[in-house]
Amino acid sequence: MKRLQFVFAVFIGIIGYPIVQAADLMGIYQEALAQDAQYRSARAAYQAAQEKLPQGRAGFLPNITLSGSRAVQQIDANNVFTGVGNANPPEVTIQNRNITLSATQPLFRMESIVIYAQSKMEVSRADMQFMGAGQDLILRVAQAYFDVLDAQVDVEVVEAQKKAILKQLEQAKRNFEVGVSTIVDTNEAQARYDLTTSQEIAANNALEIRKRTLQGIIDRFPENLLGAKEIASSLTKLNYSGMDEWVRVAEEKNFTLRTQQAAYEIANQEVKKVWAQHYPTLDLVAQYSDQTGVGGAITGRGIDITSKSIGLQLNLPLFQGFSVQSRVREALALQDKALHDLENTRRNITIQTRQQYLNVTNGIAQVKALKQALISSQSQLDSTILGQQVGVRTEVDVLNVQQQLYSAKRDLAKAYHSYLMSRLRLSAEAGELDEDTLTQINAMLIK
Repeated sequence: MKRLQFVFAVFIGIIGYPIVQAADLMGIYQEALAQDAQYRSARAAYQAAQEKLPQGRAGFLPNITLSGSRAVQQIDANNVFTGVGNANPPEVTIQNRNITLSATQPLFRMESIVIYAQSKMEVSRADMQFMGAGQDLILRVAQAYFDVLDAQVDVEVVEAQKKAILKQLEQAKRNFEVGVSTIVDTNEAQARYDLTTSQEIAANNALEIRKRTLQGIIDRFPENLLGAKEIASSLTKLNYSGMDEWVRVAEEKNFTLRTQQAAYEIANQEVKKVWAQHYPTLDLVAQYSDQTGVGGAITGRGIDITSKSIGLQLNLPLFQGFSVQSRVREALALQDKALHDLENTRRNITIQTRQQYLNVTNGIAQVKALKQALISSQSQLDSTILGQQVGVRTEVDVLNVQQQLYSAKRDLAKAYHSYLMSRLRLSAEAGELDEDTLTQINAMLIK
């Protein structure tokens, strides 16, 4: 199906019909999965870390080497056969060849056992880091997306405000010309219009900057982004009822905390690995050697030797200049550091989870309050316009109420975006932020 969609898109582009379609949050996220350099770096690091397991397992497997050599020896027979036979014996040429096949099968190496256990923890840590990178990508995409939406709201509000003030300015000029208003109303409307023009320039500049930030993630300049057509009347309920339950889930599932826990376990294994250098090692060693021309330099005539051996090799470390003891003390200190880092991470996760929970719950109340404020501002504007028409309100009163209405619209949109972002951050703290969660947030934007 995806291939057919791609072919259709190419076909449309070839025949000349432009494809202009606003992108939603999920669409931008799908682009980021393929284009974001930071996430692709995390994926490469994850793939590299998977090789730790076969490297750790290699300590239990045999080590086989094949070596060979070949040499030609020219021997002065006068030095070898002095006083025997011919008075001037010729030089002797001996061909030397050596092929050796050696195999070592570890039977007991405590260090290899610890290294293998440590490699499994390193792979587990890489898994946690990569899943955390996936959550981080969702958060970065969502934050950049909502920043663009906020900037778009600022531009839309200031443009609507400028348009309304322009109408008021034109009306004030006409009223002044016919003598039904003073020059004060005209000057007030003109000042508001000039100020709004400068605000429009600043808003468009901020929108350009926000889009460039999103471009750094998806590697293209975003043109049209879908925002909320209307604020959801009933905000989605949370997965867990209270703050303490969210904290409990975060302490169990948070990827940053689980990554730090894996780092602490690796530090524990590092102490065992260094201490294992005190243990003896036992290997099964086998060797096959095929040599020709052995002893030719002494006897003048080399002999061929084929040897085979198999046996056990025991190594017992006795003294290594106190280096092992020093590395043990170093590993113990690093283990203590990892423990403190783990506790610090746990505390930070608890604080962040509580903060995001409060942001979500307060965000719900704020969105509801701002929705009511928008309704009240609209009613106030209608009443003020009617009062102006009957002569009990002025142009300045209308402009002030319009400013209040536009501010309410902007504040409501930004509060809604902030609430949705807090929902994502709370899910991330609980280790439950995934594409399904992002799909739910996206549905709250485009419905």
